[in-house]
Amino acid sequence: MASGRNGYLLVGGIASVGAGAVHFLAAGMHTEHATLARLMVVLAALQCATGVAVLLSARKPVVAAMLAVNGFAAAVWAFTRFADIPWITGLTAEAPQVADTVCAALGALAVLAGAIGLLRPTATLPPLRSGIAASAVGVLALAAMLNGVGHVHSHGDTGGEHTHAAGEEHGDHDTGTAWPRPFDPTQPIDLSGVPGVTADQQLRATNLIRSTLDGLPAFADVTTVGALGYRSIGDSATGYEHYINTGYIRDGNFLDAGHPESLVYRVDGQNRTLVSAMYIANGKKIDDPALTEFGGSLMQWHVHDNLCWKAGDNGPVVAGVTDAAGNCPPNSINPGAGNPMVHVWIAPHQCGPFAALEGHGAGQASATDGRRTDTCGGHDHGGGHK
Repeated sequence: MASGRNGYLLVGGIASVGAGAVHFLAAGMHTEHATLARLMVVLAALQCATGVAVLLSARKPVVAAMLAVNGFAAAVWAFTRFADIPWITGLTAEAPQVADTVCAALGALAVLAGAIGLLRPTATLPPLRSGIAASAVGVLALAAMLNGVGHVHSHGDTGGEHTHAAGEEHGDHDTGTAWPRPFDPTQPIDLSGVPGVTADQQLRATNLIRSTLDGLPAFADVTTVGALGYRSIGDSATGYEHYINTGYIRDGNFLDAGHPESLVYRVDGQNRTLVSAMYIANGKKIDDPALTEFGGSLMQWHVHDNLCWKAGDNGPVVAGVTDAAGNCPPNSINPGAGNPMVHVWIAPHQCGPFAALEGHGAGQASATDGRRTDTCGGHDHGGGHK
């Protein structure tokens, strides 16, 4: 490198490129939230572009652009450690992870080094020291990306944590006996080889999946389900929106794909994609044999005993969850656990056709061994398991 090159700008430019590279990886791991993934791609491209520009030119507008982009990225990261950004689906508060923390640190380093470079345009670092600093930044970015391949990220109430470890979706779970294992509705249904599941339970569960795959698409257009008696419970900010039909809850039908008590739509801005039925068993306890013996350990019914509800324009809507003391937000109430429910997916899901939504969405399940059979990844999914 030329001896007169501003070493601070060199480090800042490489840090910006490194942060952008980590953001590109993160975008690929958040594809369940298309808008968020696209915004991450744009931010990553800007970080890389401004970082490269600073490496080529020390002009003040170029350096200022790098400062602005990385300052914005670091500020958003810091804000979402404590609070949601509700108008961007999936951008919810979560604890710091290794990859996102390193990405934010690289962005902050780009800001700091770039600012020093602006304030001291003639400052130089010894070539060896500059090279070591630049190499360290590159190694740090690479380590963050390698860690991100097995990264666990959370999405607030929608999703607690989702594991994206390499090989997991089509390898670790696809053992022929392990449960849950990935579900692809375009492939033959295979519930075989699960220890403790009887032939009758396997057959009933298989037929339920088939009937749901056949019947649920009739409700795909969310604009038409209101005429059928469905009302949103107002939880679209979680990334999934539930529509409940109270008439179907009371009609006495059980696991009927023609009369699903609740419909679950994946949210992407104004778009809604039908992904699951949520069947609700009216008037039954979670340990009722009619529920627990239907599909055995293939299926796990759950309840929600921490949801708070308030009056909405078209009926009750979710206002939040109870706090540590069991209290609801103002002007809302917690009616208790309510009726047991179970999901049946018609969209691909890495945790199987009966997978629960995670986090608060998972609810509380009755499992004698203390382990949920409707989640995967080998970590706590925040549902208050019992």
